[in-house]
Amino acid sequence: MNFIKRAGITLWARKGRTILLMITASVILMFVMAGLIIQNAALTSAKTATNSVGSTVTLSQNREKMQKQMSSATSSSNQKPTFTQATTTVTKVKKIAALSNVASYNISTSTSVNASGFNGVSTTSSSNQNGMGGQIFGNSSSSGNIQVNGVSTTAGSSSFSDNTAKIISGRGIKTSDENKNNVVIESELATANNLKVGDSIKVADSSDSSKKTSVKIVGIYKAKTTTNGFSRQDPSNTIYASYTLSNQLAGTEGRVSNVTYTMSDPSKTQAFTKAAKKILNDSDMTLTSDAAAYKAAAKQMKGVASFASKIVWVVAIAGVLILGLIILLITRERRREIGILVSLGETKMKVVAQLFTELLIVLAVALGIATAAGTAVSGPISNSLVQQQQSSQQSAMSQGAPGGGMNKSGGQGQGNRAPMNGGGMRMAGTAGKMTNINTVLTPGAIAELGGMAILIALLSVSGAGITILRMKPKKILQAD
Repeated sequence: MNFIKRAGITLWARKGRTILLMITASVILMFVMAGLIIQNAALTSAKTATNSVGSTVTLSQNREKMQKQMSSATSSSNQKPTFTQATTTVTKVKKIAALSNVASYNISTSTSVNASGFNGVSTTSSSNQNGMGGQIFGNSSSSGNIQVNGVSTTAGSSSFSDNTAKIISGRGIKTSDENKNNVVIESELATANNLKVGDSIKVADSSDSSKKTSVKIVGIYKAKTTTNGFSRQDPSNTIYASYTLSNQLAGTEGRVSNVTYTMSDPSKTQAFTKAAKKILNDSDMTLTSDAAAYKAAAKQMKGVASFASKIVWVVAIAGVLILGLIILLITRERRREIGILVSLGETKMKVVAQLFTELLIVLAVALGIATAAGTAVSGPISNSLVQQQQSSQQSAMSQGAPGGGMNKSGGQGQGNRAPMNGGGMRMAGTAGKMTNINTVLTPGAIAELGGMAILIALLSVSGAGITILRMKPKKILQAD
């Protein structure tokens, strides 16, 4: 009779012990499986989360250099220094955007104009208007009562990507709107002036009312933000257009001062910044990367994966010790059986192979149970680990962050100004989000668990195997 057949007969004959072994092995493999699922899912989520959070590089004026020049000019002259906004060419911007790691980019410009033939919306404080806003005011304003935010696309603007603004009619601004006079206006402005998609309106230069430009409404958006009563400019008076139209109205054609590049692979942000600086070659402009959100998401998921890996090895080692001890005790009980088999001419290696086969059959059944229950167990464990990582990071941030809590809009009275909506403004909102782990059972996890089960079986039987190889059949039978 071969040892495989004997293993089956032995397991069937000793059903109680076999069931006990299967339960023990199932519990061990279940936690090993949960650890493997969490580990694999965390690593996958780390990649997915960092890509979705992304990393942005903002091209803007070198404020540090500007402040130094301002200080120097103030100390050498009693007059208040004036400076021109530093810009770069659209050609350089698009050349940088052509680099390999750029997923998308958005040019942001801003200017103010006066309404011509329609009225802007004015929201006054509740003390003056009994809480009633949305009043209409005239066109007289030296700085312009309508703000034009120029963008490459509204979809790439932080106001729309953060859902603080949403298109409710028509469409947003697209790259195809470059060099076209298409605009998207706010719903309150449209309602106050009975405007709809397809209508045309005129805007006048804020310093020369005779210079008027006709623009076509291609979309209407709804802004969630409202004025706080202290801001002179109502958010409803912000219209979006292509940056080319904004530049045309401002008289700065072909030049921009604020661009946000979104990286396709956040880990290559540094290499992109280095290459972009060579193309830019302008000390008045600076490239600032915002990889904080990316690093936070990566650290969070890698921490979970690391802890899950420790769970796998701790449970595996504990499993080897537990099953090894059980097999060793079973071997001592079966000394007479082993002695008879060896006396009848069976080799000791085949006796060890029988024990290994018995445990392998038990582990095969346990593998099926662990596979079925592993996903259910891994879900609550992974959620607990993510919450723990999130709490640790928030605690570290609250202790290490500098004082002062700037709001998301970038300061009071900024409204929806596009240039202020760089990559850094979105980090605060992202840091508070919890990255979820999607624990899914994969063929790779099952294969890993199968390999781990075989390793556990080999190590567990090795102790009993050494004992069997040292046994002397004659002494065993004489002792019994």
